[in-house]
Amino acid sequence: MQPLEAHEMPLHKVFCSDYSFTIPDYQRPYAWREEQATQLLEDLAEALDRDADEPYFLGSVVLVKETQHRAAEVIDGQQRLTTLTILLAVLRDLADDAEVRSDLGQMISEPGNKVRNLLPRPRLELRKRDQPFFLQHIQRTGGVTELLDLKPSAAKNEAQAAIRENAVALHKRFSAWSAERRDKLMLMLSDRTYLVVVSTPNLASAHRIFSVMNARGLDLSPTDIFKSTIIGNLPAASSELYADKWEIAEERVGRELFAELFQHIRMIFAKRRPEKELLKEFPEQVLNEYPPGKGAEFIDNVLTPYADAFSQIREYTYSAPAGAEKVNSWFRRLAQIDNSDWLPPALWAMCHHEDDPAWLNDFFRGLERLAASMLIRRVYATPRAQRYAGLLRDLADGQGLAAPSLVLSDAEKAEVDQKLNGDLYRQEKVRRYVLLRLDELLAEGSGATYEHARITIEHVLPQNPAPASLWKVNFTDAQREFWTHRISNLVLLNRTKNSQAGNYEFAQKKTAYFAARNGVSTFALTSQVLGHNRWTPQVLQERQKALLQVLRKAWLTD
Repeated sequence: MQPLEAHEMPLHKVFCSDYSFTIPDYQRPYAWREEQATQLLEDLAEALDRDADEPYFLGSVVLVKETQHRAAEVIDGQQRLTTLTILLAVLRDLADDAEVRSDLGQMISEPGNKVRNLLPRPRLELRKRDQPFFLQHIQRTGGVTELLDLKPSAAKNEAQAAIRENAVALHKRFSAWSAERRDKLMLMLSDRTYLVVVSTPNLASAHRIFSVMNARGLDLSPTDIFKSTIIGNLPAASSELYADKWEIAEERVGRELFAELFQHIRMIFAKRRPEKELLKEFPEQVLNEYPPGKGAEFIDNVLTPYADAFSQIREYTYSAPAGAEKVNSWFRRLAQIDNSDWLPPALWAMCHHEDDPAWLNDFFRGLERLAASMLIRRVYATPRAQRYAGLLRDLADGQGLAAPSLVLSDAEKAEVDQKLNGDLYRQEKVRRYVLLRLDELLAEGSGATYEHARITIEHVLPQNPAPASLWKVNFTDAQREFWTHRISNLVLLNRTKNSQAGNYEFAQKKTAYFAARNGVSTFALTSQVLGHNRWTPQVLQERQKALLQVLRKAWLTD
Protein backbone atom coordinates (compact mmCIF):
# COMPACT_ATOMS: atom_id res chain seq x y z
CA MET A 1 0.00 0.00 0.00
CA GLN A 2 1.50 3.30 -1.09
CA PRO A 3 1.55 5.91 1.73
CA LEU A 4 -0.82 8.82 1.30
CA GLU A 5 -0.35 12.24 2.88
CA ALA A 6 -2.87 15.06 3.05
CA HIS A 7 -2.19 18.32 4.85
CA GLU A 8 -3.75 21.76 5.09
CA MET A 9 -0.91 24.07 4.15
CA PRO A 10 -0.69 27.87 4.24
CA LEU A 11 0.62 29.26 0.97
CA HIS A 12 3.99 30.22 2.44
CA LYS A 13 4.47 26.50 3.15
CA VAL A 14 3.37 25.57 -0.37
CA PHE A 15 5.51 28.07 -2.28
CA CYS A 16 8.68 27.17 -0.42
CA SER A 17 11.74 24.95 -0.68
CA ASP A 18 9.78 21.88 0.43
CA TYR A 19 8.18 21.65 -3.03
CA SER A 20 9.44 21.85 -6.58
CA PHE A 21 6.31 21.67 -8.71
CA THR A 22 6.34 20.51 -12.33
CA ILE A 23 3.50 20.13 -14.79
CA PRO A 24 3.99 16.89 -16.77
CA ASP A 25 3.87 17.30 -20.54
CA TYR A 26 0.91 14.94 -20.79
CA GLN A 27 -1.24 17.40 -18.84
CA ARG A 28 -3.56 19.80 -20.61
CA PRO A 29 -2.11 23.32 -21.03
CA TYR A 30 -2.92 26.19 -18.70
CA ALA A 31 -6.46 27.29 -19.57
CA TRP A 32 -7.82 29.74 -16.98
CA ARG A 33 -8.74 33.04 -18.62
CA GLU A 34 -9.50 36.50 -17.27
CA GLU A 35 -12.89 35.49 -15.88
CA GLN A 36 -11.47 32.74 -13.68
CA ALA A 37 -8.42 34.76 -12.61
CA THR A 38 -10.42 37.84 -11.67
CA GLN A 39 -12.99 35.68 -9.92
CA LEU A 40 -10.20 34.19 -7.81
CA LEU A 41 -9.09 37.72 -6.88
CA GLU A 42 -12.69 38.72 -6.15
CA ASP A 43 -13.09 35.76 -3.81
CA LEU A 44 -9.80 36.57 -2.06
CA ALA A 45 -10.84 40.22 -1.69
CA GLU A 46 -14.16 39.19 -0.15
CA ALA A 47 -12.33 36.93 2.32
CA LEU A 48 -9.94 39.80 3.12
CA ASP A 49 -12.82 42.14 3.92
CA ARG A 50 -14.93 39.57 5.75
CA ASP A 51 -12.79 38.48 8.69
CA ALA A 52 -9.18 39.22 9.65
CA ASP A 53 -8.75 35.87 11.42
CA GLU A 54 -10.85 33.45 9.37
CA PRO A 55 -8.78 30.97 7.30
CA TYR A 56 -9.51 30.89 3.58
CA PHE A 57 -9.35 27.58 1.70
CA LEU A 58 -8.46 27.52 -1.99
CA GLY A 59 -9.18 23.84 -2.54
CA SER A 60 -6.76 20.98 -3.09
CA VAL A 61 -3.83 19.88 -5.18
CA VAL A 62 -2.90 16.27 -5.92
CA LEU A 63 0.80 15.47 -6.31
CA VAL A 64 3.10 12.59 -7.12
CA LYS A 65 5.80 13.16 -4.50
CA GLU A 66 8.18 11.12 -2.38
CA THR A 67 8.02 12.19 1.28
CA GLN A 68 11.71 13.06 1.57
CA HIS A 69 12.06 14.74 -1.84
CA ARG A 70 11.03 18.15 -3.11
CA ALA A 71 10.13 17.07 -6.66
CA ALA A 72 6.35 17.11 -7.06
CA GLU A 73 4.42 16.34 -10.25
CA VAL A 74 1.08 18.16 -10.27
CA ILE A 75 -1.76 15.79 -11.18
CA ASP A 76 -4.54 18.18 -10.18
CA GLY A 77 -4.24 21.87 -9.30
CA GLN A 78 -2.27 23.25 -12.25
CA GLN A 79 -4.73 26.07 -12.94
CA ARG A 80 -4.77 27.20 -9.32
CA LEU A 81 -1.00 27.05 -8.79
CA THR A 82 -0.27 28.85 -12.06
CA THR A 83 -2.79 31.61 -11.39
CA LEU A 84 -1.51 32.08 -7.84
CA THR A 85 2.02 32.42 -9.22
CA ILE A 86 0.82 35.09 -11.67
CA LEU A 87 -0.99 36.88 -8.83
CA LEU A 88 2.11 36.83 -6.63
CA ALA A 89 4.26 38.07 -9.54
CA VAL A 90 1.93 41.01 -10.16
CA LEU A 91 2.04 41.95 -6.47
CA ARG A 92 5.85 41.63 -6.53
CA ASP A 93 6.30 43.95 -9.51
CA LEU A 94 3.86 46.52 -8.09
CA ALA A 95 5.60 46.64 -4.70
CA ASP A 96 7.73 49.68 -3.90
CA ASP A 97 9.44 48.04 -0.92
CA ALA A 98 12.55 46.10 -1.99
CA GLU A 99 12.18 43.67 0.92
CA VAL A 100 8.58 42.90 -0.06
CA ARG A 101 9.68 42.33 -3.66
CA SER A 102 12.40 39.98 -2.43
CA ASP A 103 10.02 38.02 -0.16
CA LEU A 104 7.43 37.61 -2.89
CA GLY A 105 10.16 36.73 -5.34
CA GLN A 106 11.28 33.89 -3.06
CA MET A 107 7.73 32.50 -3.04
CA ILE A 108 7.87 32.43 -6.84
CA SER A 109 11.45 31.20 -7.31
CA GLU A 110 13.94 29.32 -5.16
CA PRO A 111 16.94 31.66 -4.75
CA GLY A 112 19.28 28.76 -3.99
CA ASN A 113 21.08 27.65 -0.82
CA LYS A 114 24.47 25.97 -0.89
CA VAL A 115 24.17 24.67 2.68
CA ARG A 116 20.92 22.86 1.79
CA ASN A 117 22.13 21.93 -1.70
CA LEU A 118 19.36 23.96 -3.34
CA LEU A 119 19.90 25.29 -6.83
CA PRO A 120 18.17 28.49 -7.99
CA ARG A 121 14.99 27.52 -9.88
CA PRO A 122 11.32 28.49 -10.19
CA ARG A 123 8.93 26.94 -7.67
CA LEU A 124 6.59 25.92 -10.50
CA GLU A 125 7.61 24.72 -13.94
CA LEU A 126 4.94 24.55 -16.63
CA ARG A 127 5.03 22.24 -19.63
CA LYS A 128 8.22 22.60 -21.67
CA ARG A 129 6.57 24.58 -24.48
CA ASP A 130 5.21 27.21 -22.07
CA GLN A 131 7.86 27.41 -19.33
CA PRO A 132 10.27 29.80 -21.13
CA PHE A 133 7.44 32.32 -21.67
CA PHE A 134 6.27 31.89 -18.05
CA LEU A 135 9.80 32.29 -16.69
CA GLN A 136 10.57 35.38 -18.80
CA HIS A 137 7.34 37.26 -18.27
CA ILE A 138 6.02 36.10 -14.89
CA GLN A 139 8.62 34.46 -12.67
CA ARG A 140 11.50 36.81 -13.49
CA THR A 141 11.44 39.96 -11.33
CA GLY A 142 10.15 42.84 -13.47
CA GLY A 143 8.76 40.45 -16.07
CA VAL A 144 5.13 41.47 -15.51
CA THR A 145 5.95 45.14 -16.02
CA GLU A 146 7.51 44.31 -19.39
CA LEU A 147 4.66 41.96 -20.26
CA LEU A 148 2.19 44.86 -20.17
CA ASP A 149 3.80 46.30 -23.30
CA LEU A 150 3.74 43.05 -25.27
CA LYS A 151 1.37 42.69 -28.20
CA PRO A 152 -1.07 39.75 -28.04
CA SER A 153 0.84 38.16 -30.93
CA ALA A 154 3.80 37.61 -28.59
CA ALA A 155 1.90 34.68 -27.13
CA LYS A 156 2.54 31.67 -29.37
CA ASN A 157 -0.32 29.49 -28.15
CA GLU A 158 -3.53 29.63 -26.10
CA ALA A 159 -1.76 28.85 -22.80
CA GLN A 160 0.64 31.76 -23.24
CA ALA A 161 -2.23 34.00 -24.32
CA ALA A 162 -4.05 33.05 -21.10
CA ILE A 163 -0.95 33.82 -19.01
CA ARG A 164 -0.61 37.24 -20.62
CA GLU A 165 -4.33 38.00 -20.39
CA ASN A 166 -4.52 37.11 -16.70
CA ALA A 167 -1.38 39.02 -15.76
CA VAL A 168 -2.69 42.13 -17.51
CA ALA A 169 -6.13 41.78 -15.90
CA LEU A 170 -4.76 41.24 -12.39
CA HIS A 171 -2.29 44.11 -12.80
CA LYS A 172 -5.13 46.44 -13.83
CA ARG A 173 -7.17 45.52 -10.76
CA PHE A 174 -4.29 45.62 -8.30
CA SER A 175 -3.21 48.99 -9.66
CA ALA A 176 -6.55 50.37 -8.50
CA TRP A 177 -5.88 49.11 -4.95
CA SER A 178 -3.97 51.12 -2.38
CA ALA A 179 -0.52 49.86 -1.38
CA GLU A 180 -1.89 49.25 2.13
CA ARG A 181 -4.67 46.99 0.80
CA ARG A 182 -2.20 45.05 -1.35
CA ASP A 183 0.00 44.57 1.74
CA LYS A 184 -2.96 43.20 3.72
CA LEU A 185 -3.74 40.76 0.92
CA MET A 186 -0.12 39.58 0.87
CA LEU A 187 -0.31 38.82 4.59
CA MET A 188 -3.57 36.94 4.13
CA LEU A 189 -2.15 34.96 1.21
CA SER A 190 0.95 33.97 3.14
CA ASP A 191 -0.49 33.06 6.53
CA ARG A 192 -4.22 32.31 6.41
CA THR A 193 -4.83 31.14 2.84
CA TYR A 194 -4.67 27.35 2.66
CA LEU A 195 -4.43 24.56 0.14
CA VAL A 196 -5.05 20.92 0.96
CA VAL A 197 -1.96 19.19 -0.41
CA VAL A 198 -2.54 15.51 -1.17
CA SER A 199 0.55 13.55 -2.16
CA THR A 200 1.45 9.95 -2.95
CA PRO A 201 4.65 8.56 -4.47
CA ASN A 202 2.79 6.56 -7.13
CA LEU A 203 1.26 8.01 -10.31
CA ALA A 204 -1.52 5.42 -10.51
CA SER A 205 -2.43 6.09 -6.88
CA ALA A 206 -2.48 9.85 -7.52
CA HIS A 207 -4.87 9.41 -10.42
CA ARG A 208 -7.12 7.20 -8.28
CA ILE A 209 -7.16 9.87 -5.59
CA PHE A 210 -7.96 12.52 -8.18
CA SER A 211 -10.80 10.40 -9.58
CA VAL A 212 -12.28 9.71 -6.14
CA MET A 213 -12.08 13.38 -5.17
CA ASN A 214 -13.86 14.43 -8.37
CA ALA A 215 -16.17 11.49 -8.98
CA ARG A 216 -19.90 11.99 -8.75
CA GLY A 217 -20.52 8.26 -8.33
CA LEU A 218 -23.45 7.46 -6.06
CA ASP A 219 -22.57 9.99 -3.38
CA LEU A 220 -25.45 11.97 -1.95
CA SER A 221 -25.85 15.32 -3.66
CA PRO A 222 -27.34 18.37 -1.88
CA THR A 223 -30.60 17.76 -3.75
CA ASP A 224 -30.81 14.23 -2.30
CA ILE A 225 -30.50 15.71 1.17
CA PHE A 226 -33.17 18.33 0.42
CA LYS A 227 -35.46 15.59 -0.88
CA SER A 228 -35.00 13.51 2.25
CA THR A 229 -35.85 16.49 4.47
CA ILE A 230 -38.85 17.70 2.48
CA ILE A 231 -40.45 14.32 1.76
CA GLY A 232 -39.66 13.07 5.27
CA ASN A 233 -41.70 15.89 6.82
CA LEU A 234 -44.80 15.20 4.72
CA PRO A 235 -47.73 13.12 6.02
CA ALA A 236 -47.41 9.44 5.18
CA ALA A 237 -50.52 9.62 3.00
CA SER A 238 -48.90 12.06 0.55
CA SER A 239 -45.19 11.32 0.85
CA GLU A 240 -45.19 8.65 -1.87
CA LEU A 241 -47.09 10.91 -4.30
CA TYR A 242 -44.65 13.78 -3.79
CA ALA A 243 -41.63 11.50 -3.93
CA ASP A 244 -42.85 10.50 -7.39
CA LYS A 245 -43.31 14.16 -8.38
CA TRP A 246 -39.78 14.94 -7.21
CA GLU A 247 -38.33 12.07 -9.23
CA ILE A 248 -40.31 13.09 -12.33
CA ALA A 249 -38.80 16.58 -12.06
CA GLU A 250 -35.30 15.13 -11.61
CA GLU A 251 -35.71 12.80 -14.58
CA ARG A 252 -36.95 15.64 -16.77
CA VAL A 253 -33.96 17.82 -15.95
CA GLY A 254 -31.37 15.04 -15.58
CA ARG A 255 -29.48 14.18 -12.40
CA GLU A 256 -26.31 16.01 -13.43
CA LEU A 257 -28.22 19.25 -14.03
CA PHE A 258 -30.59 18.95 -11.08
CA ALA A 259 -28.22 20.67 -8.63
CA GLU A 260 -27.70 23.44 -11.20
CA LEU A 261 -31.47 23.98 -11.28
CA PHE A 262 -31.45 24.35 -7.48
CA GLN A 263 -28.68 26.94 -7.77
CA HIS A 264 -30.85 28.93 -10.17
CA ILE A 265 -33.89 28.63 -7.90
CA ARG A 266 -31.78 29.87 -4.99
CA MET A 267 -30.75 32.87 -7.10
CA ILE A 268 -34.38 33.64 -7.97
CA PHE A 269 -35.38 33.61 -4.29
CA ALA A 270 -32.32 35.34 -2.80
CA LYS A 271 -31.70 37.75 -5.72
CA ARG A 272 -27.99 37.84 -4.96
CA ARG A 273 -24.96 35.78 -5.92
CA PRO A 274 -24.08 32.76 -3.77
CA GLU A 275 -21.69 33.28 -0.88
CA LYS A 276 -21.70 29.76 0.61
CA GLU A 277 -22.29 26.25 -0.63
CA LEU A 278 -25.78 25.28 -1.82
CA LEU A 279 -26.25 22.90 1.12
CA LYS A 280 -26.18 25.87 3.52
CA GLU A 281 -27.84 28.59 1.46
CA PHE A 282 -30.77 26.77 -0.10
CA PRO A 283 -32.46 25.90 3.24
CA GLU A 284 -31.88 29.44 4.53
CA GLN A 285 -32.97 31.33 1.42
CA VAL A 286 -35.61 29.05 -0.11
CA LEU A 287 -36.84 26.27 2.15
CA ASN A 288 -37.38 28.61 5.11
CA GLU A 289 -40.43 29.80 3.18
CA TYR A 290 -41.71 26.21 3.19
CA PRO A 291 -41.45 24.99 6.81
CA PRO A 292 -41.99 21.33 7.78
CA GLY A 293 -45.32 20.14 6.49
CA LYS A 294 -45.33 22.66 3.62
CA GLY A 295 -43.04 20.64 1.38
CA ALA A 296 -45.89 19.80 -0.98
CA GLU A 297 -46.25 23.50 -1.79
CA PHE A 298 -42.54 23.73 -2.60
CA ILE A 299 -42.78 20.76 -4.97
CA ASP A 300 -46.03 21.94 -6.62
CA ASN A 301 -45.30 25.66 -6.81
CA VAL A 302 -41.52 25.80 -7.19
CA LEU A 303 -39.78 22.58 -8.13
CA THR A 304 -42.20 21.25 -10.74
CA PRO A 305 -42.80 24.51 -12.66
CA TYR A 306 -39.13 25.47 -12.61
CA ALA A 307 -38.06 21.99 -13.72
CA ASP A 308 -40.56 22.21 -16.60
CA ALA A 309 -39.28 25.68 -17.54
CA PHE A 310 -35.65 24.55 -17.30
CA SER A 311 -36.35 21.63 -19.63
CA GLN A 312 -38.18 23.82 -22.19
CA ILE A 313 -35.37 26.38 -22.22
CA ARG A 314 -32.60 23.80 -22.62
CA GLU A 315 -34.46 21.71 -25.22
CA TYR A 316 -36.14 24.61 -27.09
CA THR A 317 -39.56 23.03 -26.61
CA TYR A 318 -41.73 25.95 -25.52
CA SER A 319 -45.18 25.63 -27.07
CA ALA A 320 -48.03 28.10 -27.58
CA PRO A 321 -50.85 28.59 -30.10
CA ALA A 322 -48.73 31.26 -31.81
CA GLY A 323 -45.26 32.77 -31.41
CA ALA A 324 -43.56 29.77 -29.81
CA GLU A 325 -40.82 29.46 -32.43
CA LYS A 326 -39.68 33.04 -31.83
CA VAL A 327 -39.25 32.25 -28.13
CA ASN A 328 -37.42 28.98 -28.85
CA SER A 329 -35.10 30.87 -31.19
CA TRP A 330 -34.06 33.10 -28.30
CA PHE A 331 -33.34 29.95 -26.26
CA ARG A 332 -31.07 28.67 -29.06
CA ARG A 333 -29.17 31.95 -29.14
CA LEU A 334 -28.77 32.22 -25.37
CA ALA A 335 -27.55 28.62 -25.21
CA GLN A 336 -24.46 29.72 -27.16
CA ILE A 337 -23.45 32.24 -24.47
CA ASP A 338 -20.41 30.97 -22.58
CA ASN A 339 -22.13 30.98 -19.18
CA SER A 340 -25.52 30.09 -17.73
CA ASP A 341 -25.94 33.10 -15.44
CA TRP A 342 -28.84 34.35 -17.57
CA LEU A 343 -30.94 31.30 -16.66
CA PRO A 344 -32.51 32.53 -13.35
CA PRO A 345 -34.29 35.52 -14.97
CA ALA A 346 -35.16 33.28 -17.94
CA LEU A 347 -36.73 30.73 -15.59
CA TRP A 348 -38.59 33.48 -13.74
CA ALA A 349 -40.00 34.79 -17.02
CA MET A 350 -41.14 31.35 -18.13
CA CYS A 351 -42.87 30.60 -14.83
CA HIS A 352 -44.61 33.98 -14.61
CA HIS A 353 -45.49 34.60 -18.30
CA GLU A 354 -45.67 31.15 -19.88
CA ASP A 355 -49.09 31.96 -21.37
CA ASP A 356 -47.91 35.20 -23.05
CA PRO A 357 -45.53 34.39 -25.95
CA ALA A 358 -45.51 38.01 -27.14
CA TRP A 359 -44.27 39.17 -23.71
CA LEU A 360 -41.72 36.36 -23.63
CA ASN A 361 -40.45 37.30 -27.10
CA ASP A 362 -39.89 40.91 -26.03
CA PHE A 363 -38.30 39.89 -22.73
CA PHE A 364 -35.91 37.38 -24.26
CA ARG A 365 -34.92 39.88 -26.94
CA GLY A 366 -33.80 42.17 -24.12
CA LEU A 367 -32.18 39.34 -22.15
CA GLU A 368 -30.19 38.17 -25.17
CA ARG A 369 -29.03 41.75 -25.80
CA LEU A 370 -27.90 42.03 -22.16
CA ALA A 371 -26.19 38.62 -22.18
CA ALA A 372 -24.48 39.32 -25.52
CA SER A 373 -23.33 42.70 -24.25
CA MET A 374 -21.69 41.19 -21.18
CA LEU A 375 -20.14 38.43 -23.31
CA ILE A 376 -18.66 40.97 -25.72
CA ARG A 377 -17.45 43.23 -22.91
CA ARG A 378 -16.05 40.15 -21.06
CA VAL A 379 -17.85 41.06 -17.85
CA TYR A 380 -16.62 38.50 -15.34
CA ALA A 381 -18.68 36.39 -12.95
CA THR A 382 -19.27 38.67 -9.96
CA PRO A 383 -20.58 41.81 -11.72
CA ARG A 384 -22.42 39.58 -14.18
CA ALA A 385 -24.24 37.82 -11.34
CA GLN A 386 -24.94 41.15 -9.68
CA ARG A 387 -26.53 42.47 -12.87
CA TYR A 388 -28.83 39.46 -13.18
CA ALA A 389 -29.65 39.69 -9.46
CA GLY A 390 -30.68 43.31 -10.05
CA LEU A 391 -32.85 42.19 -12.95
CA LEU A 392 -34.55 39.62 -10.69
CA ARG A 393 -35.25 42.38 -8.16
CA ASP A 394 -36.69 44.60 -10.89
CA LEU A 395 -38.92 41.77 -12.09
CA ALA A 396 -40.08 40.97 -8.55
CA ASP A 397 -40.94 44.66 -8.14
CA GLY A 398 -43.27 44.41 -11.12
CA GLN A 399 -41.21 46.46 -13.58
CA GLY A 400 -41.45 43.77 -16.28
CA LEU A 401 -40.16 44.76 -19.71
CA ALA A 402 -39.29 48.22 -18.36
CA ALA A 403 -36.81 46.74 -15.85
CA PRO A 404 -33.85 49.17 -15.63
CA SER A 405 -31.39 46.27 -15.31
CA LEU A 406 -32.50 44.98 -18.70
CA VAL A 407 -31.47 48.23 -20.43
CA LEU A 408 -27.92 48.92 -21.58
CA SER A 409 -26.42 52.22 -20.48
CA ASP A 410 -24.86 54.59 -23.01
CA ALA A 411 -21.42 53.65 -21.65
CA GLU A 412 -22.15 49.93 -22.08
CA LYS A 413 -23.35 50.47 -25.62
CA ALA A 414 -20.22 52.47 -26.43
CA GLU A 415 -18.00 49.68 -25.06
CA VAL A 416 -19.86 47.02 -27.06
CA ASP A 417 -19.50 49.13 -30.19
CA GLN A 418 -15.78 49.61 -29.56
CA LYS A 419 -15.24 45.86 -29.04
CA LEU A 420 -17.18 44.95 -32.19
CA ASN A 421 -15.16 47.45 -34.20
CA GLY A 422 -11.86 46.06 -32.93
CA ASP A 423 -9.92 42.86 -33.58
CA LEU A 424 -12.89 40.55 -33.12
CA TYR A 425 -10.98 37.40 -34.09
CA ARG A 426 -8.65 37.83 -31.11
CA GLN A 427 -11.67 37.73 -28.78
CA GLU A 428 -11.74 33.96 -28.69
CA LYS A 429 -14.79 33.53 -26.45
CA VAL A 430 -16.77 36.14 -28.38
CA ARG A 431 -16.12 35.77 -32.09
CA ARG A 432 -18.22 32.68 -32.82
CA TYR A 433 -21.30 34.03 -31.06
CA VAL A 434 -21.07 37.42 -32.77
CA LEU A 435 -20.54 35.97 -36.24
CA LEU A 436 -23.36 33.43 -35.97
CA ARG A 437 -25.73 36.10 -34.69
CA LEU A 438 -24.64 38.44 -37.47
CA ASP A 439 -25.12 35.73 -40.07
CA GLU A 440 -28.63 35.10 -38.81
CA LEU A 441 -29.44 38.81 -39.00
CA LEU A 442 -28.08 39.01 -42.55
CA ALA A 443 -30.25 36.05 -43.53
CA GLU A 444 -33.23 38.01 -42.19
CA GLY A 445 -34.51 34.88 -40.42
CA SER A 446 -36.16 34.88 -37.04
CA GLY A 447 -34.55 31.59 -36.06
CA ALA A 448 -31.87 30.43 -38.45
CA THR A 449 -30.05 27.40 -37.03
CA TYR A 450 -27.19 25.32 -38.36
CA GLU A 451 -26.92 21.57 -38.08
CA HIS A 452 -23.37 21.36 -39.42
CA ALA A 453 -21.11 19.08 -37.42
CA ARG A 454 -18.42 21.75 -37.67
CA ILE A 455 -18.49 25.52 -38.04
CA THR A 456 -15.15 27.31 -38.36
CA ILE A 457 -14.06 30.93 -38.76
CA GLU A 458 -11.74 31.89 -41.58
CA HIS A 459 -9.97 35.06 -42.66
CA VAL A 460 -10.48 36.36 -46.20
CA LEU A 461 -7.28 38.42 -46.15
CA PRO A 462 -4.85 35.75 -44.81
CA GLN A 463 -3.00 36.15 -41.56
CA ASN A 464 0.30 35.21 -43.22
CA PRO A 465 0.16 35.75 -47.01
CA ALA A 466 3.01 34.53 -49.17
CA PRO A 467 5.66 37.19 -49.89
CA ALA A 468 4.95 37.18 -53.66
CA SER A 469 1.14 37.09 -53.41
CA LEU A 470 -1.29 39.76 -54.58
CA TRP A 471 -2.30 40.22 -50.97
CA LYS A 472 1.06 41.94 -50.44
CA VAL A 473 0.37 44.15 -53.45
CA ASN A 474 -3.19 45.15 -52.53
CA PHE A 475 -2.47 45.74 -48.84
CA THR A 476 0.34 47.52 -47.09
CA ASP A 477 1.71 45.97 -43.90
CA ALA A 478 -0.13 48.59 -41.87
CA GLN A 479 -3.41 47.87 -43.66
CA ARG A 480 -3.03 44.13 -43.07
CA GLU A 481 -2.27 44.79 -39.40
CA PHE A 482 -5.43 46.89 -39.14
CA TRP A 483 -7.92 44.75 -41.10
CA THR A 484 -6.90 41.10 -40.72
CA HIS A 485 -8.79 40.30 -37.53
CA ARG A 486 -11.76 42.66 -37.93
CA ILE A 487 -15.29 41.51 -38.47
CA SER A 488 -15.41 42.55 -42.13
CA ASN A 489 -12.56 40.13 -42.95
CA LEU A 490 -14.09 37.08 -41.28
CA VAL A 491 -16.38 34.41 -42.72
CA LEU A 492 -18.05 31.23 -41.50
CA LEU A 493 -17.35 27.84 -43.06
CA ASN A 494 -18.80 24.39 -42.46
CA ARG A 495 -15.51 22.59 -43.01
CA THR A 496 -12.21 21.96 -41.30
CA LYS A 497 -9.70 24.77 -41.57
CA ASN A 498 -7.12 24.33 -44.32
CA SER A 499 -3.96 26.33 -43.69
CA GLN A 500 -2.82 25.99 -47.30
CA ALA A 501 -6.18 27.09 -48.74
CA GLY A 502 -6.27 29.94 -46.24
CA ASN A 503 -3.39 31.58 -48.14
CA TYR A 504 -4.89 31.26 -51.63
CA GLU A 505 -5.30 34.35 -53.76
CA PHE A 506 -8.78 35.87 -53.49
CA ALA A 507 -10.27 34.46 -56.70
CA GLN A 508 -9.07 30.94 -55.97
CA LYS A 509 -10.05 31.18 -52.32
CA LYS A 510 -13.63 32.06 -53.24
CA THR A 511 -14.18 29.13 -55.55
CA ALA A 512 -11.98 26.47 -53.97
CA TYR A 513 -12.44 27.19 -50.28
CA PHE A 514 -15.39 29.44 -49.48
CA ALA A 515 -18.00 28.15 -51.93
CA ALA A 516 -19.79 24.82 -51.71
CA ARG A 517 -20.04 22.48 -54.68
CA ASN A 518 -22.98 24.43 -56.07
CA GLY A 519 -20.95 27.64 -56.02
CA VAL A 520 -22.72 29.23 -53.05
CA SER A 521 -22.35 29.11 -49.26
CA THR A 522 -24.71 28.09 -46.48
CA PHE A 523 -23.81 31.24 -44.57
CA ALA A 524 -25.09 34.66 -45.60
CA LEU A 525 -21.92 36.24 -44.21
CA THR A 526 -19.79 34.14 -46.55
CA SER A 527 -22.11 34.50 -49.55
CA GLN A 528 -21.63 38.26 -49.40
CA VAL A 529 -17.89 37.75 -49.92
CA LEU A 530 -18.51 35.55 -52.95
CA GLY A 531 -20.23 38.51 -54.59
CA HIS A 532 -17.04 40.59 -54.63
CA ASN A 533 -14.54 40.50 -57.51
CA ARG A 534 -11.72 42.05 -55.49
CA TRP A 535 -10.81 42.27 -51.81
CA THR A 536 -9.26 45.61 -50.97
CA PRO A 537 -9.01 47.98 -47.97
CA GLN A 538 -11.90 50.00 -49.43
CA VAL A 539 -14.12 46.89 -49.66
CA LEU A 540 -13.26 46.02 -46.06
CA GLN A 541 -14.00 49.54 -44.86
CA GLU A 542 -17.42 49.61 -46.53
CA ARG A 543 -18.22 46.09 -45.35
CA GLN A 544 -17.15 46.90 -41.79
CA LYS A 545 -19.50 49.86 -41.71
CA ALA A 546 -22.43 47.83 -43.07
CA LEU A 547 -21.95 44.83 -40.77
CA LEU A 548 -21.57 46.98 -37.68
CA GLN A 549 -24.79 48.77 -38.55
CA VAL A 550 -26.63 45.43 -38.63
CA LEU A 551 -25.33 44.53 -35.16
CA ARG A 552 -25.99 48.00 -33.78
CA LYS A 553 -29.60 47.78 -34.88
CA ALA A 554 -30.03 44.44 -33.09
CA TRP A 555 -28.05 45.14 -29.91
CA LEU A 556 -27.58 48.87 -29.43
CA THR A 557 -30.93 50.32 -30.51
CA ASP A 558 -33.67 50.35 -27.88
